[in-house]
Amino acid sequence: MPSAQPEPPHSHGLPARTAVLLINLGTPAAPTTAAVRRYLGEFLSDPRVVDLPRVVWWPILHGIILNVRPRRSAEKYASVWTAEGSPLQVHVARQAKLLLGFLGRAGHRVVVDYAMRYGEPSIGASLSRLKADGCTRILLLPLYPQYAASTTAAAFDAACKWLQQTRNQPEIRMVRSFADDPGYLAALAASVRDHWAANGRPGDSGRLLISFHGLPRKALERGDPYYCECQKTGRLLGEALGLRPEQYVICFQSRFGRAEWLQPYTAPTLEALARSGVRRVDVICPGFPADCLETLEEIASEGKALFLAAGGKDYHYIPCLNERDDWLHALTDIAARHLLGWPTQAEPTKAELELSALRARALGAPS
Repeated sequence: MPSAQPEPPHSHGLPARTAVLLINLGTPAAPTTAAVRRYLGEFLSDPRVVDLPRVVWWPILHGIILNVRPRRSAEKYASVWTAEGSPLQVHVARQAKLLLGFLGRAGHRVVVDYAMRYGEPSIGASLSRLKADGCTRILLLPLYPQYAASTTAAAFDAACKWLQQTRNQPEIRMVRSFADDPGYLAALAASVRDHWAANGRPGDSGRLLISFHGLPRKALERGDPYYCECQKTGRLLGEALGLRPEQYVICFQSRFGRAEWLQPYTAPTLEALARSGVRRVDVICPGFPADCLETLEEIASEGKALFLAAGGKDYHYIPCLNERDDWLHALTDIAARHLLGWPTQAEPTKAELELSALRARALGAPS
């Protein structure tokens, strides 16, 4: 008689759990040429990011870009790297930890984790870890306030790829964008006011520069709503601060390649403002909820050098929302709205039941 085949490891009857997975773009594992090459190779291989035919793009990517750009980019990463690691990863990890506490205080007992679209921890690995921990309901919350196919959709693509390979799938919900969320806008406005309280408010010769990450213009022409959502965020932020339209400028940074991107471009705008007699600019980057290379090196450092070299006198970078309480409250509200209808109250543990009984006896009530 043939021996019985061993059953695959499994368990039944475990309490179902709900999770929130924060997602950001990603970062190299280290500020080295090799690590940056691996990161850029994954990032720039995604057709959501570069949608050229592979027969055209592959020789450019592997023959030129990955042989030239990693060394220069590694130097820039090294200039902002911290003792704890990549600024982006440090901030997102802290945001996940703090969000767990904020949601708990709001009455939601959930698991909170984070993932990166490119690099580690990957979206697939994070989803597998949550599933192994008994999470049967997972909210995907990309930290991209303004929707773009190259960011938000790319994150959803990775989650869907994982789902295709998963037999017992959890329920999945996805937050598309929060460009006009009142709490997010209030936190942005408060960060600007805090900056003005510490550094003075710009006079008539000053401007608030609202800089978003750029995209190729063809993305807008093909129906991507990113440009429109950035304009909406910028306009609502200006209104919340009581600014007249001429007192702020919405622009786009991080242009790559020779194709036309969304305009006006941030770097030439800084130079033009200085040459036109604007003496002070304060720059905020609402599309980045966490400081990273594009804010700390490109805006805080390179942007300042450009403005001052063109004749500007006073340059201020306003940090991203990072771990501000008002931003964490806003993120909690965004998550809670999308968790609506899912049970987020787990069964009390034995210790909690015993504590409740002790409190009841102390109050003289029947336990």
